[in-house]
Amino acid sequence: MSSLAYESGQDPAEQAPTLNRDARPVPRISIQAFCETPEVAHTIEQAASDRRMMKAHVKVHMGGIDSAVEFYQSAPTPNLVVVESQLPREALFGQLDSLADVCDTGTRVVLIGHINDVVLYRDLIRKGVSEYIIAPIDVFDFVAMVGDLYNSEDAEPLGRSIAFIGAKGGCGSSTVAHNVAWSIARAYQNDVILADLDLPFGTAGLDFNQDPIQGIAEAVASPDRVDDVFIDRLLSKCTEHLSLLAAPATLDRTYDFDEKIFDNIVDVLRSGVPTVVLDVPHIWTSWSRRVLSIADEIVITALPDLANLRNVKNICDYLQSVRANDGPPHLVLNQVGTPKRPEIRTEEFVRALSIKPIAEIPFDGQLFGAAANNGQMIGEADPKNAATETFHFIGQVVTGRTEARKQKRSALAPILSRLRGKKD
Repeated sequence: MSSLAYESGQDPAEQAPTLNRDARPVPRISIQAFCETPEVAHTIEQAASDRRMMKAHVKVHMGGIDSAVEFYQSAPTPNLVVVESQLPREALFGQLDSLADVCDTGTRVVLIGHINDVVLYRDLIRKGVSEYIIAPIDVFDFVAMVGDLYNSEDAEPLGRSIAFIGAKGGCGSSTVAHNVAWSIARAYQNDVILADLDLPFGTAGLDFNQDPIQGIAEAVASPDRVDDVFIDRLLSKCTEHLSLLAAPATLDRTYDFDEKIFDNIVDVLRSGVPTVVLDVPHIWTSWSRRVLSIADEIVITALPDLANLRNVKNICDYLQSVRANDGPPHLVLNQVGTPKRPEIRTEEFVRALSIKPIAEIPFDGQLFGAAANNGQMIGEADPKNAATETFHFIGQVVTGRTEARKQKRSALAPILSRLRGKKD
C-alpha cells in the first residue's frame, strides 16, 4: 500500500491511501530522482514509463540526498528533484540545507521519507519543499503527484518566454535566437520550444535542416483549437530537448494578424515546457509589439552602427512605457569587428542607452555562413569557438542561471534559513 502526502490539517494515520488512475499528463519537464532504497527507485522507473509521463525526461540515481548534493556541484538542477531519505528529522534538515545551496532558482524538490509525522510534513511544506510523501510509494500516486504540481490551478506557468528581435533587418537576431535555444536545451537538458514568428521569411527550418509540413501557421489559423495536444502535433523535433514550431516561409498569402493572436499560443507553450524562445521578425505591427510586451525576457540584437543605436533606443523607450515593472531588455552586439565597416564603440552604446550589452559576438563570416548552409548550430560546427561559449552565456542570462554555483538558491532556501534560526 502506498501513502500520499498528508493533506493539511489531517492526521496521516487517518488517511486512507488513494489510487489515482486519472492523473493529469505531466508536461515536458526534466526529473531526476536520488533514491536510497531499490523499491523506491523501481517504482519511479515504472512511473517514468507511464503514458502520462511520456513527455517528461526522468533519470533515477541511487544514493539519496548526499549523492544529489555531490552531483549538482557541477551540474545544473532539473525542473524537479526527487530525493529519498531515511534519516531522522534533525539530520534530514541538515542534508536539505546542503541541497538548497546547490539548487538553481525555480527547481522544485519532492522528498520521499520514511517518517510518518504530520508535524514534519507541515514544517517541510511551510518552509519550501513542494511535496512530502511516505515510502513505500505507488506508481499512480507518484504520477498524480507530479501532475498536480505542474497542473494545479494556482500553479504558475512552467516556462519562461524569451523574445528575440533585431534592431534592424539583417543584424542576425534569428541566428542568435536559434543558437541560444539550442545551447539552453543542450546545456540544461530541459525542453525548449523555438517558435519562428516570421511566417513569410522565417529561417529556423533552414537553420535546423528541418522541413516540417505543419507549424505555427496552423496554430494561428485555428486559435480555438490551440492546446497542448494540438501544439504537440505541430512541433518538429530538432534534438532530444529542442522542438521547433516552424514558419511556413511561403508568400501565397498575407500574414496580417490580430493584436492578441499569439497570446494563447505563448500561454500554451509556457504551460508545457521550461523555456520558450520566440524569434520575432524585425517588423513593427500591433501583434509584434504585443509579443514583446508579454514576453518574460527580451533580447535585442544590434550591429554596432548609428542606425542600430537609434533603433535600440527607440525600442527600449517603448518597452519601458509598456513594461514599467520589468527590467530593461538584454542587448547583444553582433558582427563586431566586421572588416572595412566603421563601428560605434561599445562604450558609446552604453553611454547612449544606459544599458551594457550582455555579449559581443565577433564577425566570423566563414564560420557562421558554413553553419547556416549546413543546417548546423555554431556549437555543432565548432564546439571550441568562442561564440559557442557566448551563446551559452546568453542562455544563462535569459534563463536566470548566471549566479555563481555557491550562491544558487532554490525554493528550499527559505526552509533552511528559518530552520537554522530555530535551532539557534
